[in-house]
Amino acid sequence: MKIFLFCVLVLLAILIGAYLYRVLRGPTVFDRVLGLNGISTKAIILLIVIGVYFERVDMFVDISTGYALLNLVGALAVAKYLEEKGHS
Repeated sequence: MKIFLFCVLVLLAILIGAYLYRVLRGPTVFDRVLGLNGISTKAIILLIVIGVYFERVDMFVDISTGYALLNLVGALAVAKYLEEKGHS
């Protein structure tokens, strides 16, 4: 089971790298925002898998919930900013 979880962790790290490429090379600002949201989503999943790997799911679920709320507020703030910028 530990080998499987380690493989999942490596796969998630590769996916985060793919999203990072989109953030760095995105042609528009919307691609960059979507890339950041993808990274945040995969980071939340990564935290849960790390919790299962170390058999401390309860602690990592709390951390990932806080991170998900922070991601939601950040995404809403960026969306509001971009909406206001579009009306000017």
